[in-house]
Amino acid sequence: MRELEGKVALVTGGAGAIGAAVVHALAVAGATVVSADKVAPSVQDAQAGVHAAALDVTARDEVARLVAGIVQRHGALDVLVNAAGVVSFGSAATLEEAEWNRVLDINLKGVFLACQAAIGPMKANGFGRIVNIGSVVGKNAGNARPWLDAGEQARAGNVAYGASKAGAHMLTLFLAKELAAYGVTVNAVAPGPIATAMTTTFPDALRALIPAGRMGTPADVARAVLFLCAPENGFVTGEILDVNGGMYCD
Repeated sequence: MRELEGKVALVTGGAGAIGAAVVHALAVAGATVVSADKVAPSVQDAQAGVHAAALDVTARDEVARLVAGIVQRHGALDVLVNAAGVVSFGSAATLEEAEWNRVLDINLKGVFLACQAAIGPMKANGFGRIVNIGSVVGKNAGNARPWLDAGEQARAGNVAYGASKAGAHMLTLFLAKELAAYGVTVNAVAPGPIATAMTTTFPDALRALIPAGRMGTPADVARAVLFLCAPENGFVTGEILDVNGGMYCD
């Protein structure tokens, strides 16, 4: 199915494992996709509708210029997927302020700036799909069980990461209400542990707690994003869709 035929999408964090899977899914669905990352992603196929761009999501002017350029070149911005993010490890007791700022700047401020830049074009067009990539860690206060094994905390997402993702979830809910009357939906996908380069140290003891019996894949996340981006799903907004193999249910 080419449910996004004729639509224009921006994916931040397009060079990452989840971002790249989302770019691929949107392109296969027919969208023209701009894949943006700190260093422009190396995968670029104009014939397949995929274009690369360099972007620092924490720089307001850069984000605004990229969105304006997309609208000027392609005529619209219909879909925004905020997949740019960084992970952080360790305990709150030892977390450096600089690390807190780094994680919050990219994972929360970056999402806000991209959403803010997309609001005008989407409202003007009377259509939009925004999907933010959150995390189960933003819901369950982290997977680690330091009272059983302090080592788990050192190898699982910490308070900065969880707070940034919880913030992205709440931003999603606020924007969903603010933009619903303009034909713009705002949702989030909250993955559980996903097998990527960032999760190679994920503790085996925690992996064993996933009811589905495996870690997720970037494609699992991309399929959920594609569902939320589909034009026919305009009545789904303000949803935080769990993709975690049953690790956390709410």
